[in-house]
Amino acid sequence: MDPEVVSNFLSEQRENAPEDLQQSFLTIEDYWDRKLWHQLTDVLVEYFNNPASASQRLPLYRKFILSFSEKINQLRFVSLGLLAATQCSGDQERLSFLTDLTKKVNKPASQDAYVYALVAASDVKLRLQDLAGARKDLDTAESILDSFDSVETEVHATFYRTNASYYQTKAEFGSYYKNALLYLACIDLKSLTLEDAQSRAYDLSIAALVSDSIYNFGELLLHPILDSINTPEHSWLRDLLFAFNRGDLNAYNVLENNISKAPLLDEHKTFLWQKISLSALTEAVFRRPPHDRAMTFQTISQETKVQPHEIEILIMKALSLGLLKGSIDQVAEVARINWVQPKVLDMKQIDNMRLRLKDWDSSVNQLGNWIEGVGKDVWAA
Repeated sequence: MDPEVVSNFLSEQRENAPEDLQQSFLTIEDYWDRKLWHQLTDVLVEYFNNPASASQRLPLYRKFILSFSEKINQLRFVSLGLLAATQCSGDQERLSFLTDLTKKVNKPASQDAYVYALVAASDVKLRLQDLAGARKDLDTAESILDSFDSVETEVHATFYRTNASYYQTKAEFGSYYKNALLYLACIDLKSLTLEDAQSRAYDLSIAALVSDSIYNFGELLLHPILDSINTPEHSWLRDLLFAFNRGDLNAYNVLENNISKAPLLDEHKTFLWQKISLSALTEAVFRRPPHDRAMTFQTISQETKVQPHEIEILIMKALSLGLLKGSIDQVAEVARINWVQPKVLDMKQIDNMRLRLKDWDSSVNQLGNWIEGVGKDVWAA
């Protein structure tokens, strides 16, 4: 580009910029003139991230940045493009803009930038209800990401966030839960506003409860984002998660009236009862020592509040889901359990484990004393 044309364009943009940002254009022109592409990119990213620059992003991108786009880091180039795209008049124009950006960086040496742009385009397709197009782009991005040894965290975060949005739209709660947690693992939680953190914690909690593939909430229960819904308005949902984790039927009965506050939970009310019953069953097994896990159907019925004629189905469901391992004696109506799925323990459950260890220690001491007493004649001094 003709240096005089660039200088005139930047002078024009400087005059249109807020007074406190005008100095940036002198720096931009200086770096461009000296071909200091790295420093120029840093200044432009900083400028574009300033909310006051909104109206100038598209002109700068189209008339200035594109002229040297191949000389700068392609991932940073895409970052500038994404910031500029926020100023498009609508999602259709934004999709066209991002499609052009994606094609521009689709080169062997810049596949990370290509994935970054492709995922951004798929996010717009989601908003336009083009689910098939979004899924195709996300699958392409995922296959490329899987081929990388390493990639910028920002690229992974964008992928997981958009993938989670897709699965949430499709009401595939298990996949949403997994991708939403992976997204949170890629970002600094402090970068989220309180409103955004609460929204994500709320959606994750609902997904965990209504998913037919998630029976262990440990990763979510230990995640600091859950603290964002420890408020008068949403604390019942947090309490409900912990009640499910420990199979607490009494707590569930107390909290049950809040379920109507969440339409998705209300729709799955019957399933939620089945799920808490399974959790109560695994908790009942977990509380017992390994040598005392032959449980009659009657005992299970008392601990899970499930009707006796439904106990066998409940146990078979737990076995099929991999929550328990063991066998059922249908004639004697006894379930013999030899393994229960590990899960995150709350303080009460940890205390129960402490008591079990204490009993075990006492039993070992009694056995030792008995052996010493019976075999004292053969012990060597």
